[in-house]
Amino acid sequence: MVQLEHIEAIEKRLWNAADTLRANSNYASNEYFLPVMGLIFLRHAYSRFLGVKDAIEAKLPKRGGKKRALTKEDFSQKSAIFLQPKAQFDHLVELPDGEDRAKAIIEAMESIEEDYENLRGILPKNEYQELDNDVLGQLLRTLNPDQLKRVSGDVFGRIYEYFLTQFADQKAHDGGEFFTPVSLVSLIANVLEPQSGTVLDPACGSGGMFVQSARFVERQHESPTEKLTFYGLEKNATTIRLAKMNLAVHGLEGDIQKAITYYEDPQELLRKADFVMANPPFNVDEIDSDKVKNDPRLPFGLPGVNKKDKVSNGNYIWISYFYSYLNDQGRAGFVMSSQASSAGRDEAKVRQKLIETGDVDLMIAIRSNFFYTRTVPCELWFLNRAKPKKHRNKVLMIDARNIYRKVTRKIYDFSPEQEQNILAIVWLYRGHMEKYLELVASYCHCCLDEGESCFIAQDDDGEKIEPLPSFNVSLAALREALDPFLKTLAADGPQAEALKELGEATPAFMADVQAFQKAVSEQQAAWKKQKATNGELKKAVDHLAALAETSRDLVKQTDLLYKLICRLIETCENDCNARESDAWNNRDITRARKVADEARQMAVEQLKQVRYFWRQAHWLTERFPEAKLCDVDGLVKLVDTKEIETNDWSLTPGRYVGVAPEEEDEDFDFEETLREIHIELEDLNSEAVKLAWIIKKNFEELGV
Repeated sequence: MVQLEHIEAIEKRLWNAADTLRANSNYASNEYFLPVMGLIFLRHAYSRFLGVKDAIEAKLPKRGGKKRALTKEDFSQKSAIFLQPKAQFDHLVELPDGEDRAKAIIEAMESIEEDYENLRGILPKNEYQELDNDVLGQLLRTLNPDQLKRVSGDVFGRIYEYFLTQFADQKAHDGGEFFTPVSLVSLIANVLEPQSGTVLDPACGSGGMFVQSARFVERQHESPTEKLTFYGLEKNATTIRLAKMNLAVHGLEGDIQKAITYYEDPQELLRKADFVMANPPFNVDEIDSDKVKNDPRLPFGLPGVNKKDKVSNGNYIWISYFYSYLNDQGRAGFVMSSQASSAGRDEAKVRQKLIETGDVDLMIAIRSNFFYTRTVPCELWFLNRAKPKKHRNKVLMIDARNIYRKVTRKIYDFSPEQEQNILAIVWLYRGHMEKYLELVASYCHCCLDEGESCFIAQDDDGEKIEPLPSFNVSLAALREALDPFLKTLAADGPQAEALKELGEATPAFMADVQAFQKAVSEQQAAWKKQKATNGELKKAVDHLAALAETSRDLVKQTDLLYKLICRLIETCENDCNARESDAWNNRDITRARKVADEARQMAVEQLKQVRYFWRQAHWLTERFPEAKLCDVDGLVKLVDTKEIETNDWSLTPGRYVGVAPEEEDEDFDFEETLREIHIELEDLNSEAVKLAWIIKKNFEELGV
């Protein structure tokens, strides 16, 4: 069964296939993205429909021996959309080439809009008439691979977000500003912890804040549709369509209205919102001061007006609005330009008033390259109108600029564990030591589980795999394929040295693998008696250090063994004229070498996971040895208002936390560095191909 956490390869494959269709057609990204997102919406709706259909039918009442027909109410109770036969994805995929696919898709969309008032006028329809019938057929088949018929979890929700990400990277719509990177939205939601109440996003884009809030509630085993009410404002009509589709894809609904938030407040939520979450446009300088100067959402006044009677910079208009929407218990989390936290003059006066309320809770600095359409660094602001008394005159400063994962040459994000580690700091600040300890314990547990998985585990399809044993078997098979030729050679031939190195390294590796397996078993047995106190968990992390180091050594040994046997093959081919011998079975050797390389990669990736999870636990226990919040140079500091005042009321975390002492990088990973170089090379190659295609098209249009 393909699980949610294993769909990265499927996402990339689907995107590459869809993008290739666009590249080979006459469509620009902004003409192509909405029809594609509509089909993903339709495919996901079908996936959810099938997921609950059997259970609904089993409980349908009977009349005269017949079950009553399915209704949309049956599916609404299961957070799914009822689909008439003509709107079911398999029906569309199976249409013959002679059928008008655009017409069929439009009819499918119209049937959904007939049943669901909140989607009327939202789903793409006429856009499909602009796409060739063959292109539509290929798209439908691309979005319906066999793997996705066996998935579990919110897979198409993930794929919807992934396609939004990719189209944002291409600036396919509205300069890409409709999408906030998932890792930032997730961090905001998990810091705010929106368990129930009203959630407002006054610059909602494609609705990512709502989706992540719902996921937080789902992880508490509650229903987001029962616990949360979503309100959004967005100026762009197309983006509103994306947002409503995004909500529907995840089984959610919301009141999203078209409005320019600077001047309009149609939902009248002043001082009524439990949670405000947003990623507003940065540094806007065209807001009409006359239209906003008396707005009740500006309790701290205007941040400054230029000679054209425009607000000099809109950042503090947004910040004031976010604050004003909160009720007495409300909390806000939003993305803001990094220059706002230390801006001077009139903006500093507004910031001072905000800080003096005692409601600024924490600040998190984020490095550049987290966004798809701009490279600037940013900060996450968090406000809390019900901040505990002991924290009223303090602000938690976290500098997370050194915490990131490189996704591509241009884009960074947080790994799930990096996000959890940042959240752990917030938990300690709030006195939730038990959450911190649970996280450390979970990392230790994962470290041991990954160690066991080096010997036996399950792949994405539920099949048994044995990474290290399989590598040993594949090496033996490759050696066996070589043996007939090796027996024809003199003992002191050119192959002797390579054969000797391989002969010495193999038993040492086997012995180390056995020792590693024994150590994993012993640690697992000890873990069953593990106490959850901080002192005992710290000891556990220290004990696991040796296991983590052994896994790293085994990675090196695994790579070395494969290199040695490859060197032996090359020596046979180059110096022993193997290809001229009847004893040299090139086909079997090539096949066995490929199998061995695949087994090596699987073993190496699994071994790396052991050390990876240990390092997460060690990262936490090294910085917070007492399981209590403390100042950590270059990372975190709890700052009081007096210190902020002496620093010009700045809320820039780097100004307070200092610089982490330079350390020798004992964890430098040569293979990981090569992987990053490979990512960069792939990106450059991809850009080169696109540029070559554009140049070719331009020449064709010029008739050159």
